[in-house]
Amino acid sequence: MKFIHRLGFFLGGFSIGVVFLMFFLSGKKTSCAYGPNARVLKNINSKKIRFDDLARLRAEALQIDSVSVYTALRKGKVIFSDSNTQLDSCKVYTIQGKDLKLKVENCDQVAKILDLSRRN
Repeated sequence: MKFIHRLGFFLGGFSIGVVFLMFFLSGKKTSCAYGPNARVLKNINSKKIRFDDLARLRAEALQIDSVSVYTALRKGKVIFSDSNTQLDSCKVYTIQGKDLKLKVENCDQVAKILDLSRRN
């Protein structure tokens, strides 16, 4: 079989597969959380989020609203070099958002914001 025929069969099957996937996956909330950053943020956002007393006072002093905190938790970047992931019970992650830097304790049932500051 010539190369052009094999290429035609491949492209035909590939296009049928893409249409098939688009039909079944359209309208569903599918996500691709394979990277470590995406997995950590997805795990934190799936839990109830609480503020530590110190973090709440600091947010009020810096005039940081909860919307910007939740935006940083959804779209931020996890800084693994500043995080403590070796703990057995609750891992502590540093998340850097557009204009915030958060320190989040990720436990089994709840994620607690320990500290927050404005980015320089």
